[in-house]
Amino acid sequence: MAEIRLPKVEQGQTKIRNVPIAVTPEGFWCCPSPVGFQKTLKSQKPLNKPKPSSPPPQVTAHKNQIPVTEKKPMTTPIKPAGTYGDQRTFTPVNHGISAPVVPERVPRPKVEHVPRNVAIEYGEPGTSDMKVILLGKQGFCVKLSVHKKVLMEHSCFFTDKLSGQEPGLSCLEIDDCEDVESYVETVGLMYCKEMKQRLIKQSVSRVLRILKVAELLGFNSCIQSCLEYLEAVPWVGEEEEDKVVSSVLRLQGEGIGVTPVLKRISSNVTNPPNDTISHIMELVLKSNEERGRREMKSVVLKLLRENNSLPSYGGPADVCNETVYTLSRSCLDSLLSLFKQAVELEPSDKSMDSREPVVKQIALEADNLSWLLEILADRQSADEFALMWASQQELATLHSKLPIVSRHHVSCITARLFVGIGKGELLPAKDTRQLLLQTWLQPLINDYNWLQHGCRSFDRKVVEEGIGRTILTLPLEDQQSILLTWLGSFLKAGDNCPNLQRAFEVWWRRTFIRPYSDAQGNVPQSDSSMASKQQD
Repeated sequence: MAEIRLPKVEQGQTKIRNVPIAVTPEGFWCCPSPVGFQKTLKSQKPLNKPKPSSPPPQVTAHKNQIPVTEKKPMTTPIKPAGTYGDQRTFTPVNHGISAPVVPERVPRPKVEHVPRNVAIEYGEPGTSDMKVILLGKQGFCVKLSVHKKVLMEHSCFFTDKLSGQEPGLSCLEIDDCEDVESYVETVGLMYCKEMKQRLIKQSVSRVLRILKVAELLGFNSCIQSCLEYLEAVPWVGEEEEDKVVSSVLRLQGEGIGVTPVLKRISSNVTNPPNDTISHIMELVLKSNEERGRREMKSVVLKLLRENNSLPSYGGPADVCNETVYTLSRSCLDSLLSLFKQAVELEPSDKSMDSREPVVKQIALEADNLSWLLEILADRQSADEFALMWASQQELATLHSKLPIVSRHHVSCITARLFVGIGKGELLPAKDTRQLLLQTWLQPLINDYNWLQHGCRSFDRKVVEEGIGRTILTLPLEDQQSILLTWLGSFLKAGDNCPNLQRAFEVWWRRTFIRPYSDAQGNVPQSDSSMASKQQD
């Protein structure tokens, strides 16, 4: 390590300190790291503290007169052993303070009002031929001792600024630097032969800052190195990915080739193949590994919900719906075939060994249909599914011929349709709702006790509310027919039957109370009209 001493500054400016500069194998004097900048700012905070000693200290010595609290900043600079043993931190004298110690504490000035200066030298010491002064926010100033030739070789910005100037020009100021630290790092990279080695240990956010400055300076080789870094390094999290993409797209708008980086998030194909989603769903539906299938169903459902939130997701949505309905029909055909196979098994064969594979397949196909129904319900496109399910009279007939342990998964599909209709997630036609109740309500009632105790995801109150609301959407005569049939089952089974008491009360009021209330409401209106006629 080596060090560069700041030139003496005028009284009232910041303190003078030594800035450590590391030497690379290429002879490059590296700029300070972010930690170095932070330590510089921290060590400059106690600038205008009142001195406890009566005589003003001299700049050359008197280390013993510095209080212990002011010695702490001396330990902040990073230095190897034996290199900075004589490094000192000096504080300018405030001549406005009187010699005796004042008991009242003088208000401490805000840090942003204190001028701060740092000097950095690149290359071999004493060989620089010009200075670049970076003026940042809050009065922060960095003086760079650089070489004009190096700057002009690497930067279009410096070439334009310096090519028309006199040979004796020794100073160039850059005002309003938003990120002085990144400017210093980027200028330092002009002295580095292997920029990739310098960037490889940096974070993505820091490289993006360097890339922005390199773009402003027209430092093309640095831009290319940053793009190569961003193309290879992983992007952690959506926020970091969004920052990378926005920075790269900005460069693309300026005609800079960024295709390798963007290939990570985009394809050359304008529209992805329509069978990609179908292929993913088929893989999930055909999986025989229960845990992997369950987790991937949850992931795909979540991702499709994110797609649904996009306002311009119209065309692909139609393609996805067609895919889901194609898969649903396939699953329905498979489920019907399995029910027939289970019914055809010899009744004398009571062993579970022969029935277990069929029972597992029935549960798998029913779960697949429930998942596909959930996808369609999220997309407000499940009306046709309700019609498909309501039309499965053969499946409903076979349902009663199987043991409840084998068939109860099918009733979960019926319950989900009733819940969707009750919540307004799907709006099938009146004939479809009526057919659905006629075909599947009784099988659901038959399996209700098992669903309550053997299905964790079954919510009795939600399902009962959905069934009741579905019934109440029908004409009053149909409501009466279905609810009277339910009443007979409920009086026999009790808690083993859905409790549709609320729907029954609504139907009762509609049938017996509302007509009378409406008739009573018309009487005062008729009397008032008769009274007005008599007055006339």
